[in-house]
Amino acid sequence: MATSAKPSVDPDTARAVIDPQSYAAWDPLLDTFDRLREENPVAWIEPSEDGVFDPFWLVTRYDDVMRISKDNATFLNNPRSVVFSLVEGIEFAKQITGGSPHMVASLVTFDAPIHMKYRKLTQEWFMPKNLRSIEDEIRGIANATVDRMLAAGPEVDFCKLVSAPYPLHVVMQILGVPEEDEPRMLMLTQQMFGGQDEDLNQSGMKDLPPEAITQLVAGAVKDFEAYFAGLTAEKRANPSDDVASTIANATVDGEPLNDRDMMGYYIIVAAAGHDTTSASTAGAMLALAKDPEQWAKVKADRSLLPGIVEEAIRWTSPVQHFMRTAAEDTEVGGQKIAKGDWLMINYVAANHDPEQFEDPRKFDAARSPNRHLAFGAGAHQCLGLHLARLEMRILFETLLDRVDSVELAGEPARSKSTFVGGLKTLPLRITPA
Repeated sequence: MATSAKPSVDPDTARAVIDPQSYAAWDPLLDTFDRLREENPVAWIEPSEDGVFDPFWLVTRYDDVMRISKDNATFLNNPRSVVFSLVEGIEFAKQITGGSPHMVASLVTFDAPIHMKYRKLTQEWFMPKNLRSIEDEIRGIANATVDRMLAAGPEVDFCKLVSAPYPLHVVMQILGVPEEDEPRMLMLTQQMFGGQDEDLNQSGMKDLPPEAITQLVAGAVKDFEAYFAGLTAEKRANPSDDVASTIANATVDGEPLNDRDMMGYYIIVAAAGHDTTSASTAGAMLALAKDPEQWAKVKADRSLLPGIVEEAIRWTSPVQHFMRTAAEDTEVGGQKIAKGDWLMINYVAANHDPEQFEDPRKFDAARSPNRHLAFGAGAHQCLGLHLARLEMRILFETLLDRVDSVELAGEPARSKSTFVGGLKTLPLRITPA
């Protein structure tokens, strides 16, 4: 039976679930989600008195998040922002896009029927059968990455030397971006996803005001678009078998992609295609560095590696949330949801739900089943999930072959970000094999 009163939370809790700094303090954040999941699993987050953000429903239970993720008819990616944004940021996006709350138009922001038409343009590219053809190339990138790490050792920042550049290089090769342009792509991605983290947003400034962050993101989007406009011209003149050529020459309903949709496609592949894998890769290495016994076990028995990869993706949950908008009056977890209501489906909370995952804060490589939500579910499930798993497996096969032991050499630090998050530094002491 649905209740009529909206179960709101106290201001401190409301602030915690939207504050980028909360996501850098992992255990206290998980404590907050544990409490909400128990007491208020579908909670109404009211705006603060200054009205800097619109109210929304916070959904923390695994079963509820799974249901919303799969029901793409009732819970839409449009017409409201698909990522939590402050009112000022949404209004700014509308100004520069001519009315859309989305700074970037992409697969993430589309609903049916256009979503599937666009997804099918590159879907085959990211299926296991096609990815097998580039395994050797990825293995070469993994070995070159480990070469640089070992040359820099014995103490290294794994994030800077391995988990950030490796998936970036892989996805740029697939996309067709020249290697010399990769540092620019990394910088732009960090500006888009770095949020309030002064180490990642390239500002060097702590606690940037929201309007400055919005301007930074808009500048990154503009730079991405300028870069990919040039790449489009090149791939139309000289098409090859890379993803950029597929996008540049694609048609939907007999018409070429318009500039905004095409640029959004490039950006989602370029940015989301590596930042998330970077976070999961660093999470896996953190778990192994803290557990020498598990490192030794997987070194001796590589059949354990897929379990480590999958658990790292759950444990890290790099995409920490998405927003949805109710297309009609409905009900979630016993709460009445009105048409037009905004909802946050929080993957961090769902992937740490003890009803679904026993001892969820424990990194358990043998966890089975491990039906996590880190890739989403339903029509919007991550397009690159097979690539992410393949990249991680190949990298860790290479590391296990070439590294005898690994241990922490300092305190790891997480990024301050409500959307895409993970470790930003991971100091390690490496002993080569």
